[in-house]
Formats: sequence, C-alpha cells, structure tokens
Amino acid sequence: MQCANDPRRPERIVRYVSPQAVLNAQNDEKKDAPNDDLTPDYMNVLGMIFSMCALMMRIKWCGWVAVYCSCISFANTKYNDDTKQIMSSFMLSISAVVMSYLQNPMPMTLPFTG
Repeated sequence: MQCANDPRRPERIVRYVSPQAVLNAQNDEKKDAPNDDLTPDYMNVLGMIFSMCALMMRIKWCGWVAVYCSCISFANTKYNDDTKQIMSSFMLSISAVVMSYLQNPMPMTLPFTG
C-alpha cells in the first residue's frame, strides 16, 4: 500500500526551542539563569568538606559520605561543566576512604551504635 503523495507537510514543522533560551536571546544575557540547578556544586563542596574531615580526623563514615556526595555531583553535572573540579573531588573522596582504612583496617562503627 504505497501512496503517491507524501502526506507530511514540511512547512508545518516547528523546531523546539526552550523558553529560557528565548528569554536569554531577547535580553542578550550570557549569565547563568537564576533557576539553574546548583545541586552538583553543593554536593561537590560537601564532598570536599567530608573528605577533609575523613583525612584529618580519621572518621570513616565521613569518607563514605564524601564518596556519596561526589557520586551525586558527578551524576548531576551538565556536559559543559568543569570536569577537572568534579574528578578532583571524586579522587579526594576515594583517597579519604582508602587512607582511613589503611590507617585503621577495623570495620567501621557508626557513631550512634554505642
């Protein structure tokens, strides 16, 4: 069942443009939009803080929280974000876990479990 005429109408095709891109183009602003998701940045900072706590105070759960925060930061980044910052935070958190277990290989005890 072949049709001789193509039912599609190329003049009716409308390409999608996000409303935020339209507003930025109208205002000619190159700044970050105020509704940008800052979760990766916050998780990156938290990961670095917990990594330093794990390295300096030898607290194992801080190292694991740092790994968790780094994974969230890595998963939520956009393609054009700075990968050096994210990977350095990830490596710092991994090294915090490794160093805390090298210094004391005993299993981790949680603070609230007596």
